[in-house]
Amino acid sequence: MGDALVEARGISRSYGTFEALAPLDLAISPGERIALTGPNGAGKTTLLTILAGVQSASGGDLHWAGDRPRVGWVPQRPALYPRLTTRENLRLFAGLEGADDASATADALITRADLGEFADRRASALSTGTMQRLNLAIALAGAPRLLLLDEPTGTLSPDQRLRLWGWMADLVRADDMALVFSTQSVDEAARHADRVLVLVHGQLRHDGPADALDESAFMDLLEDAA
Repeated sequence: MGDALVEARGISRSYGTFEALAPLDLAISPGERIALTGPNGAGKTTLLTILAGVQSASGGDLHWAGDRPRVGWVPQRPALYPRLTTRENLRLFAGLEGADDASATADALITRADLGEFADRRASALSTGTMQRLNLAIALAGAPRLLLLDEPTGTLSPDQRLRLWGWMADLVRADDMALVFSTQSVDEAARHADRVLVLVHGQLRHDGPADALDESAFMDLLEDAA
């Protein structure tokens, strides 16, 4: 496996006769930023949920380096309790992750995510951008080595997107964390990833450096797969 955190070997996912994800191989290394792009229904979320352990693959295997590292999962819809405050959500999830001191972990995450102003506000009262920051902070409660995000900027304004990606870059640098995110924007993939995977109709059509894929090349891949 070399230095990879995880290797996917021939993983696939089918629902009856429908193949949502054709067999593919993928290796993810510490500190790597990987973007998954492609049209709706391409298999991006399916791949992420398999890596996150939310659902199992129909075929193939995941091979983790040593003990399975902690994985942080950020779905499209915030996975939190709207009636709880920001602090209460973080304390709860830190406890579920087995933190020795859930309150201290929650306080550290509030600082790290710049949520101090909203610490005692109910999650249901947060703006979209702030709720997404809380969603990400929850995913960090278990100190993951691999962070998986499903279209994390889909509902954010341009300034919120810039802030989010700045934070993500800091996380990768500080923690040597691997980051895998899905996006429908080729520009976002090129700006914020080292490597881009293009999925079309469940098939992996491209896996290469981010600077090797532009909008024109992406459209060519879609046309070839049509």
